[in-house]
Amino acid sequence: MELIVRVPGSCGELAQGYANGEPFLITCPIDRCAEAVVKDDGLRCIAAGEKSRAALAKTLQYLGVSQFPFSLYVTSELPAGKGMASSSADIGAVAVAVAAACGRAITEREIASIAASIEPTDGVFCRGIVAINYQTGNILHSFGVMPALAIAMFDLGGTVDTLAFHEQYDEAARMYSIDAEQILPLLTPPYTAEKLGAAATHSALAHQRVVCKPQLPALLELGKAFGAVGVNIGHSGTVCGLLFPEHCSLQWLDDCMGPYAAERLAADYMGAASLSGGGWTIERR
Repeated sequence: MELIVRVPGSCGELAQGYANGEPFLITCPIDRCAEAVVKDDGLRCIAAGEKSRAALAKTLQYLGVSQFPFSLYVTSELPAGKGMASSSADIGAVAVAVAAACGRAITEREIASIAASIEPTDGVFCRGIVAINYQTGNILHSFGVMPALAIAMFDLGGTVDTLAFHEQYDEAARMYSIDAEQILPLLTPPYTAEKLGAAATHSALAHQRVVCKPQLPALLELGKAFGAVGVNIGHSGTVCGLLFPEHCSLQWLDDCMGPYAAERLAADYMGAASLSGGGWTIERR
């Protein structure tokens, strides 16, 4: 038996702030994934990081299963500490894989609860684009399918520990980050790339008062000159994304726009990605 579960990471968030007194983020899943593989190979090898091991233990506890007689291997295309939901993707993939290996189903809300018990969580394991309380894992709203976007991703430098960040900055974020009343009217049907870009830009610029990304204004202006509809950020990370309508090819971003912008802004270009649908896939072999 072999199970392969893939969960997408993110390029930051489309928005983050407060709604009705509770924190939320709006997911920005991309086509880069974490992968959890369960094998019945007799080795009982757990090749996974600390948070993935915690997800294994907590999922088994939630399911009421005392033993896990399989091997678990976790790999990822997502760098840690950049705001790309690497831990949330790992945790989501592990939870789904462990449940499936035990012959059980698990829901998005159950995964979110497990994930939030480990650290503040993204909702990349949810299908579509969602608003989630990253502290509790409560899924606040599902936006469903959004317009396709091409995203040129940049790393502005350094790494961020998600748990430490939220312990230190959440009070400042409550005071200065974007409020739902300002962002949600931009995210009503019919959804367009321009609406998504405006919402993301609004949230990114508001967050400058919490954690300033000095290159962000110049990145936004440069992006607009190339046809970008907006910019988004990792609110608790170092990644930024220029958002383009889907007709912009990823190859063009990789060959031309991305390296050009990175050179002028002293940032690292991380490649182009597509906004994905979130959720997970399971492959059985």
